[in-house]
Amino acid sequence: MSGDLPLNINIKEPRWDQGTFMGRAQHFFMVTDPRNVLLSSEVLEDARVTVENYRLGIMKPGLTEDQLWRAKYIYDSAFHPDTGEKMLLIGRMSAQVPMNMTITGCMLTFYRTTPAVVFWQWVNQSFNAIVNYTNRSGDAPITVNQLGAAYVSATTGAVITALGLKALTKSLPAIMGRFVPFAAVAAANCINIPFMRQRELKCGIPVTDAEGNRLGESSKAAQQAIVQVVVSRIGMAVPAMAIPPVIMNALEKKAFMKRFPVLNAPVQVGLVGLCLVFATPLCCALFPQKSSMKVSSLEPELQERIRKNNPHITSVYFNKGL
Repeated sequence: MSGDLPLNINIKEPRWDQGTFMGRAQHFFMVTDPRNVLLSSEVLEDARVTVENYRLGIMKPGLTEDQLWRAKYIYDSAFHPDTGEKMLLIGRMSAQVPMNMTITGCMLTFYRTTPAVVFWQWVNQSFNAIVNYTNRSGDAPITVNQLGAAYVSATTGAVITALGLKALTKSLPAIMGRFVPFAAVAAANCINIPFMRQRELKCGIPVTDAEGNRLGESSKAAQQAIVQVVVSRIGMAVPAMAIPPVIMNALEKKAFMKRFPVLNAPVQVGLVGLCLVFATPLCCALFPQKSSMKVSSLEPELQERIRKNNPHITSVYFNKGL
């Protein structure tokens, strides 16, 4: 019965303990579940109503705790956490696996010619720009100028890295050329994410105590958050861009692949997808969404303010982003 469901379930936080790797992994397996992309507008709207009504203390008859959590994760997969707006379909976290498997698979397949390298790096960075815009923070919104500058810089960096390494690997074993797209993607992440979040580096991000009370803004925390996100994004690309090239290098020597070269791209895309299904949530779980750092590592003026007003606090917390 709906009356048996308590009204104090904290659906603002993940269902599983975020202090453990397994808890974070379970959370991100739900967040990145590609099946959520297929949900109809009616299902999304029903989840939105269920979640918003529960927060107001209103429950529909027969609602169970499992149904409530399912509605919460459907809601989180489609609606922006700060603005409440429905997000662009291909920019949602649930679209990461199908979109990335297609783009990454094509980058790994069509890497031999310069036009193909330029085209697929451009497609990848265009997709990244959509993801960054869709998941922009409501507390530190991304301007059109910032988005454009990050897009151009990351695309240029990725193309230059890809073409430069492509030229360098001509005299190396053929398999080395297959890893050029990964190097380009890693370089682009190192450019794109700090550029996109430059306002946070200048002005800082909110830091709180363990109860979520805001203590101030810290650029040091922003630096740590951005490093963690860059590492997670590159780590996310490692299995999908390092394992399939090795497998494909062996498969392409087989008679059936030589007879049906048209299978190259579909097989590569499938291998990438298989890797991404597991790599995406596991790499997102490398660092807690709510990260921490010692008060002694903050800016001197913020340290002084915290020690003066809250002398018992030794660590602060912040949202690192995705």
